[in-house]
Amino acid sequence: MTNAKPLLDVRDLRVTFNIRREGDLPWTKPRLLHAVGGVDFTLNPGETLGIVGESGSGKSTLARALIGLAPATGTARWQDGTNLVGLSPRKMLKYRSDIQMVFQDPLASLNPRMTVGQIIAEPLTTHHPGLPRETVKTRVKEMMERVGLLPNQINRYPHEFSGGQCQRIGIARALIVEPKLVICDEPVSALDVSIQAQVINLLADLQRDLGLALIFIAHDLSVVKHISDRVLVMYLGRVMEVAQAESLYSAPQHPYTQALLSAVPVPDPELERNKTIIPLAGELPSPMAPPSGCVFRTRCPRAQSACAATVPALMGTPGHLTACHFPGPLTADEVARAQVAEPA
Repeated sequence: MTNAKPLLDVRDLRVTFNIRREGDLPWTKPRLLHAVGGVDFTLNPGETLGIVGESGSGKSTLARALIGLAPATGTARWQDGTNLVGLSPRKMLKYRSDIQMVFQDPLASLNPRMTVGQIIAEPLTTHHPGLPRETVKTRVKEMMERVGLLPNQINRYPHEFSGGQCQRIGIARALIVEPKLVICDEPVSALDVSIQAQVINLLADLQRDLGLALIFIAHDLSVVKHISDRVLVMYLGRVMEVAQAESLYSAPQHPYTQALLSAVPVPDPELERNKTIIPLAGELPSPMAPPSGCVFRTRCPRAQSACAATVPALMGTPGHLTACHFPGPLTADEVARAQVAEPA
């Protein structure tokens, strides 16, 4: 697979919104909100890329830009060479069956007036309108079984199911057209912990059986760890670090990644009590006025003058890239500085 052509090659992807305040005059120049600021990554067939970061870091906006639901610039080149960015809805329709999405809120993403069978069948009838009705019904029931739902529930409505079951319905709807890529936008954040594990295991099993590529978005690094081949860390719309999962979790190089990992709970009570926490001081800056240079510098215990002067490039080994002028583990003094800076 190392010599295979990437399924998706993203370069300098940017998403900017024009923001107007209430009372602005028509000729007032709108302010710019930089939601995603020049993201680069590749995704190989059958691979899982985890995308993590705090709320407001641009993860969901990035996902929506990839499927044409948010205006973007740059390139997101599909395996056939087509740039998906800026495609008209008519031209994008060709790729809808190859790229599907599972949304964060399982119940809100389902039409309450449609039965489960109609919801799951909708993508199939849209992209393959010539299929006989019985064939569609048979494939819907097969997919329901595959995701752990009972076929005799086909005529029920979403409100009759639990949150975990509704997410399984959303997964079945995404997989019914046999896509090559499924983008999961925080698919387990609204579920109980025990249900989270079931949905993650389901996605992992389906990926293995169907050869899917996944983009799995979450703010919880412990969730991403168990399903991702590589992990991309975002902050204020930019990539801070991207690496193989094992490398990122065992030897994070960016101070932001180290802070996020220090907040992940440890099952062992003794280790949990004695671990070092690296707090993030202050608030996430406004994407309408991002800091100059490195956007993380206002909260970084290692920040120096060079950090304000230039934007750090993603550099390092091919399997582990970091956007930091001074990468590496934080020293004891730097950790202490971060702890002192933490607001009361």
